[in-house]
Amino acid sequence: MVLKALPGVGAGLARKLTDHFGTEDRVLQLLADGQTEVIAEVEGVSLKRADSLARSLNGIEDFLATSESIRLHRELVTTISSHAVNASTRSRLRNLMPVRDIEARRKLVSEAMECEFVIEGLRIPTEVEGNYDRVVVSKTPIDELKRYCRVLTPSAQETWKDYKVFKSITWIGSDGPGQVPEGWLVLPEGASTDMVLPEKCVGWFEHNLESLELLTNLPEGDGFFKYFNGIRMPGLRELLDELANEADAESIADVRDKLWPAVKELEKRIHNEVDEAMQNVKLDLSGSDMLEALADAASLQRKLAQQTRDAIEEAIETATDEVATLLGSVGVRCPRKIFKSEWPTKVDRSTMDSLDSQLEDLWKTTQSDRLVSLARRLAPLKPKCEKALRKLVELDQWLTIGRWARSVNAKMPEMCDHGITISQGRHLLIDGIADPVDYGLGLCASKDDRQSIALLTGANSGGKTTMLELLAHCTILAHMGLPVPAKSAKIGRIESLHVLAKAGGTQSAGALEQTLLQLAKVVSNTDSKLILADELEAITEPGAGARIIAGMLEAAESHKGTCMLLVTHLAPAIIEAAGRDLRTDGIEARGLDENLELIVDRTPRRNHLARSTPELIVRRLVERSQGEAKDVFKSILGRF
Repeated sequence: MVLKALPGVGAGLARKLTDHFGTEDRVLQLLADGQTEVIAEVEGVSLKRADSLARSLNGIEDFLATSESIRLHRELVTTISSHAVNASTRSRLRNLMPVRDIEARRKLVSEAMECEFVIEGLRIPTEVEGNYDRVVVSKTPIDELKRYCRVLTPSAQETWKDYKVFKSITWIGSDGPGQVPEGWLVLPEGASTDMVLPEKCVGWFEHNLESLELLTNLPEGDGFFKYFNGIRMPGLRELLDELANEADAESIADVRDKLWPAVKELEKRIHNEVDEAMQNVKLDLSGSDMLEALADAASLQRKLAQQTRDAIEEAIETATDEVATLLGSVGVRCPRKIFKSEWPTKVDRSTMDSLDSQLEDLWKTTQSDRLVSLARRLAPLKPKCEKALRKLVELDQWLTIGRWARSVNAKMPEMCDHGITISQGRHLLIDGIADPVDYGLGLCASKDDRQSIALLTGANSGGKTTMLELLAHCTILAHMGLPVPAKSAKIGRIESLHVLAKAGGTQSAGALEQTLLQLAKVVSNTDSKLILADELEAITEPGAGARIIAGMLEAAESHKGTCMLLVTHLAPAIIEAAGRDLRTDGIEARGLDENLELIVDRTPRRNHLARSTPELIVRRLVERSQGEAKDVFKSILGRF
């Protein structure tokens, strides 16, 4: 599949999209995933245009041949999408379209309807946006990494030594350092970008960790579960555990954080221990000792130091051992000069600064070694994980449809060659509980209902338009390979669905001419199609409307692949203009209930011209109005 194969995509738009997203495959993948809001970020591409491209890629957009067909499809998809647990699945469902080959989809959905497994925390994998500190030095440009880090090209005069000012370097190609400096990577030309910038590779797995976890815990079994077999990732569980375990680096950081407070606390403890040890020490001085001290003060200090040295050295030794235990937990040797031996004992700052530098270098080395080690093992899995997660979103789409189907008790229809018939069909998008209806038209219907053209008459607010929409819903769903809201159904395969909404009133001459041209194209083309029209007579005055409709019906009936149902209030006039009998069905209102609501049998009576409801509406107005208005309505009611 190429972008230019999509309707309305020329070389200019294809190039603009490819330049923005890097590759054509990336654009097609975004459309397949339903991420049209991302496509719409491109200047000059509206969300409506992006949705149209996605629909064209994902099915037969021309099947929905009128704006009303498109509206009904959109409402259906929105209803189904409301059962999705994950946002990525909702995005994908938004562009679920009718397709030519529905058999594989029907099998998938049928199995999903039997499966109550729910996937939570799933999303399409995404890259981590942001910059990394690593600098990549390569004689060959690596444009795809420029948005993530600095990519430098060395001049002919430069060597690797000119880049020692940077702490994290990936040197690509020959002429690199023989002994790799701390924080450097030296890779050959053509190395994977996931190894060139290991932070990006590991960051991708961390960023998508919740979704990746799902790949390690998929259920096994028959039915729908067998589709998980192709996306299992052996060995991924262990790598994800290692990814989450930063124990070594965390231990080093923890020791570094604890070291200075611990040493300062030990310094205080040394003082306290020496004070306590010296409480009972007495210094005996003879007369000669005192004379000597007067002559030489240093001799007294030596005698004092001799008395205190043992206590001080013992306290320092004990404190140093504790520091050694702390540092030893991360493999760092403890120097014996942390505390100065003179009194009062103090921490040796130069020794502490040296230890802090050692710990920082060790932490960086540990992090770098862990990063490179993980990237080396994760990089080969990344494309497989991306593909597996996208497949899992696709499978979650069918599970979502299965949940919707169970919630509305939908059934997989039988596909046939011509017509439509439903048993106990229910309109899904009306408020309240829909009354079930039975109806059939065309060759797949029961023996008495196999006409390809029919008129539908009856009560205002009786459900004529609702039934028209129900037939459209079932047709759209069936051609998407999905179940329909009915106890059973047979749906004829067609190339296009034409739902014609009720006109907004008498049209001007120019508008009427344009409408008639469009209607003529619909009824005269030889493609297999279903036409569902709502009160076409409203386009002009009733007399002319009846004659126009009769001609349109005659044209439609002349094509074997066409079925047409027309909601109308002009059935007698249309039959008279046609000069022959036409199948006429009716939805009859039988009266008003105690709440003055219409009592209607929603299933049309076959070959029955149903009365409209003006008399019942006027009777209801008589009951609900007061004063002079009530008198007016009484007078009108008497005229029926």
